[in-house]
Amino acid sequence: MREIIKLCITGKQKLSLPIFAKLAIIKIKMPADAIKILLIEDNPAEANLTKEALGEWKTPNTVQVVNNGEDALKYLRQIEKYAGVPRPDLIFLDLNLPKRHGREILQEIKSDPTLRGIPVIILTVSEADSDVITAYNLYANSYINKTLDFNKFIAMMQKIEEYWFNVVTLPKNGQ
Repeated sequence: MREIIKLCITGKQKLSLPIFAKLAIIKIKMPADAIKILLIEDNPAEANLTKEALGEWKTPNTVQVVNNGEDALKYLRQIEKYAGVPRPDLIFLDLNLPKRHGREILQEIKSDPTLRGIPVIILTVSEADSDVITAYNLYANSYINKTLDFNKFIAMMQKIEEYWFNVVTLPKNGQ
């Protein structure tokens, strides 16, 4: 099914309306208790790869993407154009972001009593020891190095799902 959806998105194959409508229904019908994920990533290709991997999860989820540090904080504080957005249950945070660095965003999240309960997974290409140490000192819940190999990335994301949604118990809405 992923291949059919990929082909539709890229326009390489046309589907009849009934089949496409069925696919749309599958994608739209999310349980009310779907995990709300905030992906803070400035690279559109990496954001799309992550969204596709999250689409492979058995755990129902919705993904919102913001592409810079300023918008991430506005989203989390539910202000300006993000007023009324749902609070995420899980955050994937890249470190190298425009406007405000991921470390700053992590520090803001973990020092805000209304946000600190939301698990933050650093998902970055940086393998620098200083970034790893700093992230954990700022109370990141996990630090994961990205791979741009599609199959390895899907496998890594499935391990993340297994751990965060089948092993640990998370508070609802970051409470």
